[in-house]
Amino acid sequence: MQFVKAYLILFTLLGCYTTSANSQEKGNALVRIKQGELSGSLELQKQVRAFKGIPYAAAPVGDLRWQPPQQAAVWHGTRNAQYFGHKCMQNPMFSDMQFRDAGTSEDCLFLNVWTPAKKAKNLPVLVYFYGGGFAAGDGSEKRYDGANMAKQGIVTVTVNYRLGIFGLFAHPQLSTDSGYQGSGNYTFMDQAAALKWVSENIQSFGGDPKRVTIAGESAGSFSVSALMASPLSRQYINGAIGESGSFLAGRLNSLEVAEKKGEEVAKSILSGLKLSAKDTISALKELSAQELLDAATKAKHVWFTANVDNYVIPKTLTQMYAQGDYAKVPLLAGNNSQEGSYQSVLGNRSATVENYKQALEARYPNIYGKMLELYPAKNEEQVKDAAQAIASDEFISLSTWNWMDLVTQTNSQATFFYNYTHVRPLMKAEYWSNSWKQSAARGATHSAEIEYALGNLDINPLYEWKEQDYKVSKIVQQYFANFIKTGNPNGKGLANWPMFKHNQQLIINNAPFAENVDYLRVRYTGLNKLKN
Repeated sequence: MQFVKAYLILFTLLGCYTTSANSQEKGNALVRIKQGELSGSLELQKQVRAFKGIPYAAAPVGDLRWQPPQQAAVWHGTRNAQYFGHKCMQNPMFSDMQFRDAGTSEDCLFLNVWTPAKKAKNLPVLVYFYGGGFAAGDGSEKRYDGANMAKQGIVTVTVNYRLGIFGLFAHPQLSTDSGYQGSGNYTFMDQAAALKWVSENIQSFGGDPKRVTIAGESAGSFSVSALMASPLSRQYINGAIGESGSFLAGRLNSLEVAEKKGEEVAKSILSGLKLSAKDTISALKELSAQELLDAATKAKHVWFTANVDNYVIPKTLTQMYAQGDYAKVPLLAGNNSQEGSYQSVLGNRSATVENYKQALEARYPNIYGKMLELYPAKNEEQVKDAAQAIASDEFISLSTWNWMDLVTQTNSQATFFYNYTHVRPLMKAEYWSNSWKQSAARGATHSAEIEYALGNLDINPLYEWKEQDYKVSKIVQQYFANFIKTGNPNGKGLANWPMFKHNQQLIINNAPFAENVDYLRVRYTGLNKLKN
């Protein structure tokens, strides 16, 4: 009897302890922001608190379609923030996107926050914008997970933003009604609204609103270049990271061109649905989000871009950066070594010097000789290198260089340029759905650095990660973390990364080293002249 009594007392005490522990754990994952209280979760062996699916703006639906984001509603009680929200309207496009969202919806303006479990104050903040060509992507993707950056003492935020026709559609009628005689660029209005939300709420998560670094890859990097210059967002930025791309070498339309395309888009959509309307925008707003996406896709209107809209982007970004009209903050940016493949230039031709010359002559009939001077080749390997460089530069690398070069010329803050060269391993067989056999890349392909930089190799199961990959990830993540914390990527145990003003970049692989960029300056100076 005494044994039973003692057991019951012990069981009761253990139950009290468990309840107390659970309450403590739940309390650690409670945060109050301006909109109300959030209940998050603990991750990474309870080292990190995560708060997901937080609305930073009202749902852009109904009359709010193609309007600037409006303030998010407040709520009563505690909002469950343990799950990701909806991703923005998009088609399935890229096989390497591993989503964890609640489904696709026009109601998608959510963000996610990861912060150290041990509560602190004035921590540096990283706000990351995903890539996907402004047509796909989501803040829930595994490769962008913020837990491993939070483990480094950085409050990390991923942001959903409107895509495609929902985010970048311009039209004369929308411009007339906007109040600033422009339209489109709702994508960047969303991103600016998210940065404003971060400025107003990040202290609740331990972050310092005066230590916010924005970052992104591909379309996310293009976004960073726009946000640094936009009057809507520049005041919220204290540092910037651009991984592959900017709006400083094309892809930025005039408002006139954007509106003309918008008229063509609207006409083809309504025609395809056999609808006629005196009020085009009202007719388009009456369509459901899925109907609009499907109709735009069927009419082959999938890809949209930014425009000089007199509001979000008042002038071309090249003008704004050249005039010093942007956020003067430290910038770290660069490219991957294989942003494009040599086959995209050579086609089915073998990589001989003669075939290379023929390919260039067909591709650039008016500037063939100049291109051959800028991208010379005397043997098969040089042909592959030169053709790969052309494909990479035309796709994205030139734009990153132009951005870095102009910022360095007009900014007293430190700038750092890189070329990422580590070759990612092959995709696991169970994830490879193409009919042809995989072959190793010649360099770091577009987007291959993301998991490494954010410390997320283990979260993304797609690839056959090796010991060398973890070594590279540790190096890249430490460079990025140092930059986010101090505005300088250098730190103990890392190869020195010189500032770009010294005419050097860092080659990033398992053994990083600095390289003089005179050869790139000659190439890009020549290429810019040919394009102008």
